[in-house]
This record gives sequence, structure tokens and C-alpha cells, in this order.
Amino acid sequence: MPSTRTRPSASRGAPMLRLRVGFVLIAIVLSFFGARLVQLQGVDPRSYAAMAAAEGSARVTLPAERGDILDRNGIPLADSIKGKMVVADPTLTADDAPAIARLLSDSLSIDYFKTLAALKGRKDGSKFEYVARRVPSTLASDTLAELEQAGYEGISLEDDPIRDYPAGDVAANLLGYMGTDEPLGGFERTFDKQLAGVDGEATWQSNSRKGVRIPLRDSTLKAAQDGTSLTTTIDRDLQWFVQKVLAQSIEQYQAESGAAVVLDTRTGETLALADYPTFDANKPGEAKEEDLGSRALSLAYEPGSVEKVLTASSLIDAGKAFPRQKFKVPGSLARQDRVIGDWFDHGDIRLTLAGIIAKSSNIGTVLAADAFTPVQLVDYLQRFGLGQRTNVGVRGETAGLLTAGEAMTSQTKDRVAFGQSLSVNVLQMAAAVNTVANGGIRVSPSLISGSAVTDDGVTVGTDTSTRTRVISKKAAKDTAKMMEKVVDPEDGVAPGAQVPGYLVAGKTGTAQRVVDGVYDGSTSVSFGGFAPADNPRFTVYVVIHAPKVEGGGGSITGPVFSRIMGYVLGRYGVAPTNGKPSRLPVEW
Repeated sequence: MPSTRTRPSASRGAPMLRLRVGFVLIAIVLSFFGARLVQLQGVDPRSYAAMAAAEGSARVTLPAERGDILDRNGIPLADSIKGKMVVADPTLTADDAPAIARLLSDSLSIDYFKTLAALKGRKDGSKFEYVARRVPSTLASDTLAELEQAGYEGISLEDDPIRDYPAGDVAANLLGYMGTDEPLGGFERTFDKQLAGVDGEATWQSNSRKGVRIPLRDSTLKAAQDGTSLTTTIDRDLQWFVQKVLAQSIEQYQAESGAAVVLDTRTGETLALADYPTFDANKPGEAKEEDLGSRALSLAYEPGSVEKVLTASSLIDAGKAFPRQKFKVPGSLARQDRVIGDWFDHGDIRLTLAGIIAKSSNIGTVLAADAFTPVQLVDYLQRFGLGQRTNVGVRGETAGLLTAGEAMTSQTKDRVAFGQSLSVNVLQMAAAVNTVANGGIRVSPSLISGSAVTDDGVTVGTDTSTRTRVISKKAAKDTAKMMEKVVDPEDGVAPGAQVPGYLVAGKTGTAQRVVDGVYDGSTSVSFGGFAPADNPRFTVYVVIHAPKVEGGGGSITGPVFSRIMGYVLGRYGVAPTNGKPSRLPVEW
């Protein structure tokens, strides 16, 4: 009977085959995973990491911290303080959106309906929405704690610096102010490129239902670059004082507005430039729109008799007049189509050129200016800087109005000689007076220390300051001596502008105001001068528009000048020169 047992070699072959097939299959699987691992880790790791993190991730702006605006001593006039942005993950907040929106709108004083839209997600699938920006840190943290206590999830906080103006309204008309995401005026807007810096950007992912976010590895797209500080020539404490004195005076005389400037005579640096009314830069929404800018540079007005200083000094420089020159001044002067009069009634009087300045005689000034043609007068006034912007970096500056000499009639020239039929801005006129104080050299005024580039691409600042000879040193000295007589209690019209212990040189101004193209019966009163008169260190110019209390440049703005000049001389430790007062005769 045949045997049924299999051969040993046959029984061993089947397991070996299965083993070989198993090894092949394992090798194929391992090769697949190996290839996949090479692709993930070697070929395109970032794209796959991003895909892995896509669920629950969002791009977030990393706000740059805005550069400070500093006074001349490095004290912040504008800086940034810690703040928070409130953000929501709509996948976590949508179901409770009405309740969360009510709590947030009440706590943060934000719009309920805009908040509701953010909490529900403005786009399908959104996992990141801004709810509120620039929220004070304490308020934001307290609000988040209240939400968590109520059991709501999906709200978190990120850093978001807040613009702050530590001194409130000090220099606000120059600094400007910020909106939520952009500058809306003043230096903030003019020098935004320097101050703003560059925001960064990163991708974040939530790691809990409370919305807490962590940065994904290798996912930061761009680091924030903080802005660069801007240093001004302003002295914060002096600016505060000038604003206070100006505000008190405008309220006292029930005036419409006013401005005051303090210049370093030698450098042209603007130590203070005050406007009133002004506003708190932290609360611009509470101010009237017309109070948000700087009237000192944007408002054109007729300078009145302060202009006579420029006319007289130009005549002296041209060799066409001298301080003791004698003039017979009638009670009125008929000129072509109109009669010129003085602010005070008088018959025929005999005044020197010094007396014309001391008494502020329009008629005498016109008689002296007869030695000039219109072209000659305008040429000097342009060299003083009239009819041209100062270009100190303030938006909306007016150039004023000065008719070209070739187009100027003799009647217009008469009026321009004593301060009418032309217009200026406050800093422009202060710089013109400062030219006399600075020995006849006009130094262009500055508001920025060093240099900075405006949004129009113009470089401004003390580094770009220019010095131009306008009149001779002797003409400037002679004019200063005449200006001393203006504050003389016996001969002048502004004894209230004196500063005890110091020689003061100055000039009053009272001019009719042009409103909507016509003289409306109101006036602009002013006083410009410098001290010590025999070695000038500071120039102060004050103008007050439309006072309702009767008075002129001597009685209204003279005392304001005195308070400001006395303060600045003391603040900077300027000792009296003990010089002898001017002995120029005013009559003959």
C-alpha cells in the first residue's frame, strides 16, 4: 500500500514562502512611511506644519510701539502706555454672542451691534476677530475676569499700546492726536513715518476653550519695529506757563482767541508756542473742530503797528532815516482816496523817528516811509520773512499776504508801512521782530530739535536753520533803542510791558480784523519785544483777537508780554545787564 506522508522539503517550502512575502510587505510599508517622513521633515516641513496648525489658528497684528514726542529736555509730551486689544474666537463666542456683547459694550463703552457682529464672526469659519483696540490694561483685565466668572469663553487679550499725552493740553495744538489706527493732526500726522514704526505679524493658535493663544513654532511672519522718538525745541514747563497766562488774559478780556510765542533770540528755537482755545490731546472728541489745530500758524491777520518796527529799521538800514530825524506830524494826512489818522487825537506835533515809534503814529510812519518806493519796502519785508511760510513742520501754515512791490500802489504802500493791507501768522511775525533783536540777522525759527522729515518729504529742524543778514547791526541797535521808548512810562504807550530789573524793547500793535473779506469792527491787539534790550536773549510775541473789553496792544497784551518775559528770564537765569535806558528824544 503506498505511503501518504509528504516529503520534508515540501512541508518546509510553504512557511518560507509566507515569510518571504511578509518581509516584502513590511519593506513596502516601511518604505512608504520613510518616504512620507522625508517629505514631511525634509522636503516641505513648514507647509505641512502650517496645515497641521490651520485648525484654530489666526494671523494677528503685533503693534509697533509709537515713538515718543519729547520736549527739549527729553520730557515726554506724547508717549505710549500699556494697553490691550480685546479679541474673540467666534467658534467659541457665537452661541453666547448677545450676552457677551452686552457685557463688553457696557464695560468698554463700545458699540453693541459692532461687537455682536465680531463675536458671531464677520466671515464664515473665522477664528479671530478684533472686538476693541487700545483698551487700558486694567480695564481690559477686569473685563476678562468678569467674563470668565460668568462662564463665557473665547475672549482673550493681546498687547496694544495706547497713545498718551501726560500733560493733557500742553502743546496739544502742535502735537495733534491719534485715532484708533492713524494720526489725525499735528506732529503725530506730519512726522508719522518716523513715529509710527512698522507693525509686525504672527500666527497664533488657541490652546484652550478660554481662547488663550500661543505662538506657533516658526510661524512669526514679521517682528514689530518700534517708532523713533521726535525731539522738539519746546520747553514743557514754559509752554504750560505761557498757555496759562494766555488763557487767563483771553478770558479776562472776553476775546475770541489768541497766541503767544517765545523764541531763543540767538538760535531761533521756539521754546513755547501757545494757542487758546486749545484742547486735551487725550480727549480730542470733546473739543470743537476749529480748536484742534494751531491758529498761531494757520490764522492770517493784519499785524498792526508792530509792523512799524520793520519799516523803521529798514529805512535806517537803507540810509533813508535815523532815530533823531525830525518830522512835523499833522492831525490827519490826506492821501489819494482816503485820510490817514492816528489812534489818538492831536493837532500838529513834532516827533522824532524814535517818537513816531514810541507814540505809534501812523501818520509819522507814512511820512518816513515816503523815502521808499513800494518795491524797496516790499523787498525788505520779504527779507524779514513776511509773505513766506516758516516751514517749521506744522500742517496748514499760512504764508500770509504781501502784495508784490511791482503791483503795489502808493496807497497800499502807505497802509503796509504801518501794518495794514498785509497779513502774517504769529510765528512769522515773531521771527521778524527777532531779527531786530538778533542784530539784524534773521535766523529761521525751529520747532524740531535736530532734523526730521515731514510727510511732504521736507527736512525741517534746527539742523536746517538758516541765518540771513536783513539789516545792519547798527540799524538793529538803533531800532532797539527806539523800541525801548515804547515802554517808557513818560514817553511810551506800553509801560505795562516793562519787566522789573531789565531793559525791555518792544512795540504795540492794534489792527482792524478782516472777517469774510471785510473789516468787521473787531481788532487784533499785540505786543512783540525782547529782553534784555541791550543784550537780547529772548523774544516774546503775543496777539489777542477780538477782545470785547476796550483796550489796545499796550494795555491788553503789554502786561501779558511782561509776565511771560519775566518768567522766561528767571527760568533761564538771565541776569539784568544794568544797562542805561535809551535817551533818544521823542519830540523836538
